[in-house]
Amino acid sequence: MVFKRRERRSLGEIVGRSLYPRGGWGRAFEYVKHRVRRLPDTPEKISRGIWAGVFTTFTPFYGLHFVVAAIIARVMRGNIFAALMATFFGSPLTYIPIAIASLGTGYWMLGRPFNAATFGFGADVPDDFCGIGCRFGEAFGDIIHNIMAAFTDEHADWHGLHGFYDEVFFPYMIGSVLPGIAAATICYLIALPLIRGHQKRRQKALRAKLGQLNKKTSEVGDGGL
Repeated sequence: MVFKRRERRSLGEIVGRSLYPRGGWGRAFEYVKHRVRRLPDTPEKISRGIWAGVFTTFTPFYGLHFVVAAIIARVMRGNIFAALMATFFGSPLTYIPIAIASLGTGYWMLGRPFNAATFGFGADVPDDFCGIGCRFGEAFGDIIHNIMAAFTDEHADWHGLHGFYDEVFFPYMIGSVLPGIAAATICYLIALPLIRGHQKRRQKALRAKLGQLNKKTSEVGDGGL
């Protein structure tokens, strides 16, 4: 194949590039910013797309962020490509604070304590207590068990997934709304004047180049006469 990689990357390289892209996160951010600023759309629609993408990164729908961002952008009449690019607001460097903000807000809205004990740490935590990390493990175990049960005589067990939904997914989902709206709105207010100014400067530069081209064309025409 023409576009096939000459050397296959190892699993470690793939994981490494997902955590730290080639050239660093600064270069990746500059690439995203450059692509977004050059989108052929109005600043308002591009900024609404950015709002949708940033908001989506606060939701627990990992693996579906592109889909969720595109749907929200479509509803808001924003630029869908800008929404997809803005989901890179979520990265291995930001997902931990984003998750803490969403989970913490969700626990606060539900009237539950959110502290070290929530994660199973502390001297007063019972030995059989299942914190957030434990809930992830139980949910993953249920998924594997239920897949195997489809091909064996074992019975499906949803206990771990039910606990994961109650203790992690549902608080994360409802808690993502407030910090997601706040972060997305801040990014929208920052992006709108920047994109508007960039498009005006670009249009001015294009008019200047067109004027120079017309001037040269006129000079060539006058010389021919």
